[in-house]
Parts: sequence; C-alpha cells; structure tokens
Amino acid sequence: MTYKQEKIKPYGEEGEKGRQVEHMFDRIAHSYDLLNHCLSLGIDKRWRRAAINSLRPYAPKKMLDVATGTGDFALLAARTLGPESLLGVDISEGMLEVGRKKILQAGLADVVSFRREDCMALSLPDGEYDALTVAYGIRNFQDLDRGLSEMYRVLRPGGRLVIIELTAPRRFPMRQLFWLYSHVLMPLVGRLVSRDSKAYSYLPATMEAFPQGEVMREILQKAGFREVEFRRFTFGLSTLYTACR
Repeated sequence: MTYKQEKIKPYGEEGEKGRQVEHMFDRIAHSYDLLNHCLSLGIDKRWRRAAINSLRPYAPKKMLDVATGTGDFALLAARTLGPESLLGVDISEGMLEVGRKKILQAGLADVVSFRREDCMALSLPDGEYDALTVAYGIRNFQDLDRGLSEMYRVLRPGGRLVIIELTAPRRFPMRQLFWLYSHVLMPLVGRLVSRDSKAYSYLPATMEAFPQGEVMREILQKAGFREVEFRRFTFGLSTLYTACR
C-alpha cells in the first residue's frame, strides 16, 4: 500500500524519495540538532525520555536505533537503559558523522556504534535485537510497509518496538496554530539556519500526511506486531507507539 507521506519528496518529483531524503539530511546535518530543539522549544527532549522509559521494564541488552540521525536518541537510550550494545543506522552519512563525534565526546564508543544502512533493506541478521527504536524518522521512509517488515525481521520474538513521531494536531485551536507555525515560522527559521530552502517545508508536510493514531496501529498490526499501543503528547504534536514482535 502507498501512503500519502511516501509521495512527498524534498526536491520535487524527479528521483527516488530515499535518495532525496539522504541528500537533504546530508545538507542540513550541521544545523539539525540546533533546529530540532529550537523549533520544538525543547519539548522534544521530554518526548524522547518518555519513549525510552517505556523500555525500562524490558531491560534490553542489544538495541537497534533506526533512522538514528545524529544519534541523540541512541545516546540517551544508552545512558538511560544501559544496554550491552546499541547500533544506530541511518541513510545519511552526514548525520552519522555528527553522531560519531558525540559518541566519542560522551565516552560511549564501547557501547554505541553507527553504520550507514538503508532502512528498506537492512544488512542485519534475523531476530538479532531485543529492542528497536525509531525517533522522528519513520515518516521519511520511502516505503513504510517495507521498512516495518525489516524491523519485524531483525527483532527477536518477544522483542519490543518503540516509535516516536511528530504528528499534526487535529483539534481546534492547536490545529490552526500548528498550521501557521509549520507553514510560516518553521520554513523561515529552517531556511535561515540550515541554508536549505526545501527541507523545512518538506518536514511539516510529511507530519501532516503521516498516518497516526488508530490508523498507524492498524498498519503496525498488519506488519505482524502485537500489543500495539499509542499515546499522544502535547495536544497531539508527537505520538508514541509501542509494540511487541
């Protein structure tokens, strides 16, 4: 099945979405963390902590962070959960380079490692991981069903899936306020800081198009996941999904 956000590309119709997304994140890697925290007013840090804390009861030893970006979520997970190993994978080498510097500065190179991988075709063994996380990256997948299938494959039976994703509020007045914020302020600030005129128009467009709530729960169940639950944060600006393989 094709979902709306899969048709949205950063730089127009020509070329695969995956290649365009890789190029976009390579271009904005230098300013990505700053803009993330500024544009969310720092609230994203609370959302990330809630997502990681949902894994505390399961004490995962071997973790995989998909679409890891610059590694903020992977680092927080390593510090909070204390896994034996955590691999972060991403399609953008530019983002991973930023993440590798953070790992060295944090003194966690013996636990956390990064590797360039296409999330649509992971070069990882079946049933390898106790927990798999995706923080604010799944809406950029070229093929959502295929990406979820790969996640299901590399999780061990009984392993836990955690997805936290930005979503567009649906209720008045937050829906209208978010529209102004995401269509006026976000592209303006993003363009000035990142020097990419397209990226911060593309990102809110995928937020609005991405399936959320009950619809996303059904998609996860179709991919084979069990015990699928979701929780909305801050008037629906972010949604946490948890599931079991």
